[in-house]
Amino acid sequence: MAAFARSAPCWVDVQLPDLEAGKRFYGELFGWTFRAGEAPYGEGPYADACSGGKLVAALAAKKDGRMPTAWGIYFATDDIAASVARIREAGGQVITEPVRAGRAGVLAQAADPGGAVFGLWQAGDREGFQKQNEPGSFCWTEVYTRQKDRVDAFYEEVFGFQGTDLPQGAGAGESGSGASGADEPEPPGFRMWSPAGTEPGPDTAVGGRSVITDAFPAEMPSYFLSYFAVEDCNRAAGNAVRLGGRISAPPFDIPYGRMAVLQDDQGAVFAVLQPPVSGNGAE
Repeated sequence: MAAFARSAPCWVDVQLPDLEAGKRFYGELFGWTFRAGEAPYGEGPYADACSGGKLVAALAAKKDGRMPTAWGIYFATDDIAASVARIREAGGQVITEPVRAGRAGVLAQAADPGGAVFGLWQAGDREGFQKQNEPGSFCWTEVYTRQKDRVDAFYEEVFGFQGTDLPQGAGAGESGSGASGADEPEPPGFRMWSPAGTEPGPDTAVGGRSVITDAFPAEMPSYFLSYFAVEDCNRAAGNAVRLGGRISAPPFDIPYGRMAVLQDDQGAVFAVLQPPVSGNGAE
């Protein structure tokens, strides 16, 4: 049986101009160690990132300077050809047709109707994350879009997600600042995604959808924001700055803990999340 349910987020990687600089930044920020990996498209250096000896992400050297410096999210599929067909039927765009990444698996890249880019992963020898929802590993992703109605229908059709609408200000990234750090009024409600066959709600959610409001520049594209769990959000934000990165949205509290939106020293945006302290008073 596959390690990941169909349509669950199963992998993240980041495209960087300077791979070695990226290893220094994330190695110190998250305590990651690195080993040579197999590049998904068979080109350019690719470094697998490990936390406690378990795979958590990868860093890739950009093969084309025109490509964005950005984190990418991949969703699991057991039939990538069928997933690609559903993307087209639902109004999305296939950017990269399915391509084999050696024995690791098969991947494709696509964009939703709002333009946010994501990946598909059909596992071979590599299922995806070996660790998640623990400090130093992936814990959440959400898409930011201006076309919420079209995008909601798209992900429900393509991935079978069941949506749970949360009230204004209740979403994971709804601080009024988003990834740009700009001030804005309280945004429209947040939508959580639960996989097909589960009881929809926060306990089963694997990702979500937020909205880019008119308070942001019109040229801001739709995008996915991926989160990494940390033990101390404030400290992680401070360390990111010390390492040459920037704070896009300073630490703030949400119903699911304390988060911040950061940029690494090359401009890739990501978020960190410190889970809430359990009721036993432990630090």
